[in-house]
Amino acid sequence: MKPTRVVRNEVEDGSTEKRVKYLTLLTEPQGKIKMAKNPFIPFSRPWIDDTEIEAVSQVLASKWISTGNRVREFERAFAEYLGVKHAIAVSSCTHALHLSLVVAEIGSDDEVITTPYTFTATAEAIRYVGAKPIFVDIEPDTLNIDITKIEQAITPRTKAIMPVHFAGLPCDMDALQDICRNHNLVLIDDAAHAIPTEYKGQYIGNIGDLSAFSFYANKNLTTGEGGMITTNNDAFAKPLRTMRLHGIDKDAWARQSQRDIWRYDIATEGYKYNMTDIQAAMGLCQLMKLNKQHERRRDLAQIYQKELANLPNVRTPVAPENPNEHSWHLYIIQLPPGEREGFIRALSEANIECSVHYIPLHLFEFYQEQYGYRVGDFPCAEAAFERVVSLPLHPGLTEEEIHIVIDEIGKILGS
Repeated sequence: MKPTRVVRNEVEDGSTEKRVKYLTLLTEPQGKIKMAKNPFIPFSRPWIDDTEIEAVSQVLASKWISTGNRVREFERAFAEYLGVKHAIAVSSCTHALHLSLVVAEIGSDDEVITTPYTFTATAEAIRYVGAKPIFVDIEPDTLNIDITKIEQAITPRTKAIMPVHFAGLPCDMDALQDICRNHNLVLIDDAAHAIPTEYKGQYIGNIGDLSAFSFYANKNLTTGEGGMITTNNDAFAKPLRTMRLHGIDKDAWARQSQRDIWRYDIATEGYKYNMTDIQAAMGLCQLMKLNKQHERRRDLAQIYQKELANLPNVRTPVAPENPNEHSWHLYIIQLPPGEREGFIRALSEANIECSVHYIPLHLFEFYQEQYGYRVGDFPCAEAAFERVVSLPLHPGLTEEEIHIVIDEIGKILGS
């Protein structure tokens, strides 16, 4: 197994201004590693059993494998779970974010406020519509966008705020809604981590104007690849359903049902963002056991919280009083600056896989060259990145495995 090594690589591009390719993650062999006798403990593993296999097999046997009745069933079940009026299934969370921006009529030269401490898909979707991502620094404890810094980033071009509920902990939705109302902005949740996260008794996905969920392989609910848009706005829902499939007014399932397979209209601009019945069949199974897997993640997170709380120089994540107000998609600890590299290497040698979430977007070459962001622009995000490690957390993680992880952490930090 190759450990992850973090290096600082500074280059001169020949111009008067130094361009910094900062803290690029490289995966390189660091010499021969003597593995521990521990069994391999993966960072993440999808929770799939015979239920999903049988459901997918039934779809394959039906010979209808693209967008059809299973997608509609999944949408209805997902909307009912969240208590939201509309759920529109798509091919990824990135596409869910993109379509949300399109239907909100955000386009060229507009600005969308978001966090630099996220996966690139958040800002990519903003770029797809020709708008500019305006980054606002994060809170050092929650790693969520710092609400107190948002208003100073608002300009006449600002059209929306796109918060990320980092690791599954909700942002302050009351404050975000107030800001959006006061400035006539659209609130679009990047809820990739936030199923099933509650906020004051309501699920994320039933609060913002539009919300985008991810069903990627490592998410709490997975369809392999896929996503969902939720909204209570009828005026958003109708065009979203047509835009996700080339703008066609009736999908193939509807045309087949009416025995008029070839006749359709192009009602609006469109994209190839539809979900398949194969994915939806898997999603329905995942949704039925979502509460159970959430309870398991929550129990494992509580073990980490209890056992790691007294270790020196380890900051454990913020845990809300209401245990439902966190999906525990990720369990992230923060170490003292300069210790992360050695810590990751030591866990690798102990046969334990971990990860780092995330490299702040403004540190990437593309965002520096495209938008003029520089190292030092968002110090809280940069400080967090130097310290964070994501530990193994998934429903299949056993108590024996989590205590192996905790014991190895104690050995590493003790040495």
